[in-house]
Amino acid sequence: MTAPDPASPLKAITDRMAAAARAAGRDPAEVVLVAVSKQQPRETIEPILAAGQSRFGENRVQEAQGRWAGRREGLELRLIGPLQSNKVRDALDLFDVIETLDRPRLARVLADEIQRRGQAPRLYVEVNTGEEPQKAGVAPADADAFIRSCRGDYGFAIEGLMCVPPADEEPAMHFALLAKIAARNGVTKLSMGMSADFETAIRFGATSVRVGSALFGARPPLRLASATPSSA
Repeated sequence: MTAPDPASPLKAITDRMAAAARAAGRDPAEVVLVAVSKQQPRETIEPILAAGQSRFGENRVQEAQGRWAGRREGLELRLIGPLQSNKVRDALDLFDVIETLDRPRLARVLADEIQRRGQAPRLYVEVNTGEEPQKAGVAPADADAFIRSCRGDYGFAIEGLMCVPPADEEPAMHFALLAKIAARNGVTKLSMGMSADFETAIRFGATSVRVGSALFGARPPLRLASATPSSA
């Protein structure tokens, strides 16, 4: 019996993305896949890399350093988890895109480090559309002012907005809210949609979707994942 192709989930996901885009009257090329590689061992990631996937999302700076340092040529790495101010230098050493800008203190530290380097990553503002106290992100009511401050006070070119809807609520209304905030602020990129709802996100205008478990399978326990050479 022929062994299953470990990269076949990648084709399945990209096919579904393309179908969702066409159903929404959009060009499939407008939507890109960010493979969420957090906690994944190297042997799980390698077939996806070999199949041509080049965008990966990570939640923690230190873990991403262990996984990607020295092997990121030709890849686009995105930080999709909260960024601590004291990790900004490490994050800028590794990531092409930071999707979780969400507070003035972080903006200030980022601006100082960007000025020192003379080079900036692409930046997204994270919006806590469900206003969940345990989650990062600026409140929807404060998003316009924060985006304005990021541009005017810190000179950032905000590329997009990102959200993680509450797990127990219909995601469509959160995607619609993020799209509305983006439109009135002249922001064109939307990072929204995960394994369970990326097709809905595409219908509401997502330009990138963050897919982990549907691509790699269930994540191993963090303790076991951290014992592999590909994580830290």
